[in-house]
Amino acid sequence: MSPWGSLSRTLPLFPILLLLLLQASGRALSRASPGGGPLEDVVIERYHVPRACPREVQMGDFIRYHYNGTFEDGKKFDSSYDRGATVAGVVGVGRLITGMDRGLMGMCVNERRRLVVPPHLGYGSIGVAGLIPPDSTLYFDVVLLDVWNKEDSVQVDTLLRPPFCPRMVQDSDFVRYHYNGTLLDGTAFDSSYSRSSTYDTYVGSGWLVKGMDQGLLGMCPGEKRKIIIPPFLAYGEKGYGTVIPPQASLVFHVLLIDVHNPKDSVQLETLLLPPGCGRKAVAGDFMRYHYNGSLMDGTIFDSSYSRNHTYNTYIGQGYIIPGMDQGLQGVCIGELRRITIPPHLAYGENGAGDKIPGSAVLIFDVHVIDFHNPSDTVESQTLSRPSEGCNETSKLGDFIRYHYNCSLLDGTKLFSSHDYGEPQEVTLGTNKVIEGLNTGLQGMCVGEKRQLIIPPHLGHGENGARGVPGSAVLQFEVELVSREDGLPEGYLFVWHGDPPTNLYENMDLNKDGEIPPEEFSAFIKAQVAEGKGKLMPGQDPEKTIGDMFQNQDRNQDGKITMEELKLKSDEDQERVHEEL
Repeated sequence: MSPWGSLSRTLPLFPILLLLLLQASGRALSRASPGGGPLEDVVIERYHVPRACPREVQMGDFIRYHYNGTFEDGKKFDSSYDRGATVAGVVGVGRLITGMDRGLMGMCVNERRRLVVPPHLGYGSIGVAGLIPPDSTLYFDVVLLDVWNKEDSVQVDTLLRPPFCPRMVQDSDFVRYHYNGTLLDGTAFDSSYSRSSTYDTYVGSGWLVKGMDQGLLGMCPGEKRKIIIPPFLAYGEKGYGTVIPPQASLVFHVLLIDVHNPKDSVQLETLLLPPGCGRKAVAGDFMRYHYNGSLMDGTIFDSSYSRNHTYNTYIGQGYIIPGMDQGLQGVCIGELRRITIPPHLAYGENGAGDKIPGSAVLIFDVHVIDFHNPSDTVESQTLSRPSEGCNETSKLGDFIRYHYNCSLLDGTKLFSSHDYGEPQEVTLGTNKVIEGLNTGLQGMCVGEKRQLIIPPHLGHGENGARGVPGSAVLQFEVELVSREDGLPEGYLFVWHGDPPTNLYENMDLNKDGEIPPEEFSAFIKAQVAEGKGKLMPGQDPEKTIGDMFQNQDRNQDGKITMEELKLKSDEDQERVHEEL
């Protein structure tokens, strides 16, 4: 039996009177008027009033509530609890008994009231046959669960708005969000958190209730909102299953994780652009870069810094996700760039592993360390050059001494000859230095300073070297300290003029017909001291002379005979005759 519907269909309704609320002072309800006579109006005891009351029931509002109805002796005549369904209807339009209409006015959601309704504001002298005797005073214990009006719209309250808002939700966008859903009285009916998965859907395309479509508009990723939706913009008269009653207002606490549109492309933002960008990356370049990868709500899903190693790859050739392939083109070495990639250019609906959800927008903060192309050569820039006295420049075969500072392109210092206190020594073309240095040190004047940019295939390659990362572009600042003409290829010693006519006799110091290592070494050193000949520069003279002796000692018996001693020019001539 309900004071709301079934009785009103069988009994005439009393006319609506002016509202007069008599509120009890918190003591037990009076059973009659203060003078002992019958009650004039409804007696109201507000025995539980919630602290927050954003809205009070007014005439014309639609409400939902539970109640127990009893007589003065406590005998129950009706209860919504027993029927397992709340009561719903409009207040103040004559569809309730007058006492209930009056007693519900000004009520807050979750408020509890006891109402004492005198007979003339209930079912009067007629009563309800077999249920409510004539002239019965009725007692109702009521809790208000919901209130709304047909003029209501979606109520949006922003609880948290992030300082940075790259974009706001618009119609046709695809969104991912978390939510807790409750009825207006706080009863929970659903939560995405309980499923450990965001709710993913299109906005404004009929996939959501109309109120949620409206409530999500204008949200930023990371924003938190409270969205209150009246029933006619939610599940209306039918409700939803067993969790959302008919005519229920819905409250959603929403956290927007990310938003994109299927028409979106990659978004680029330059965070830092170094001066002097001489070249920008193009498809086909090999790049080394550091990155932090995050979701739109700021959740980090990966970082090259955590591995203390750059990410190395070709760009524009399908080795990385399409959005990153696009986003890295046009960068400068040393640039900091933020790349925002929609899911259809990243990992799509399926996501990747347990860290990148399906349909996730990805944000990469990228620091470009270096890039090169497999076709690159050594880049050389003269920093300073002597204005006079540069008649000869360094060439293959020359013995040179030079100072250098070596670093990565991000400025990380690797090596310096100054740390050793003396210049580096090398004979150009003898494969004693990396190919890029061998090339970059040619054509220099003594005293000249250069900057050399050496790609990895002319440096230490994909594997790198001790202290040098794999695939690293190297930057050298070099200064040529000295240069000395080298020897022709294959020579360890050359004569400045013609060799002695009787070479063997001059070399055989004790004239015993054979030349041991001691005599050979003493003779060569004398020629060098007298300026008649020159040993290969840059090597230990003892080792060079030892190698020369071994070359002449054909039978390796520890001495050189007249038949064994031959000049290299004579050997080369004999070899030509043999080939002919």
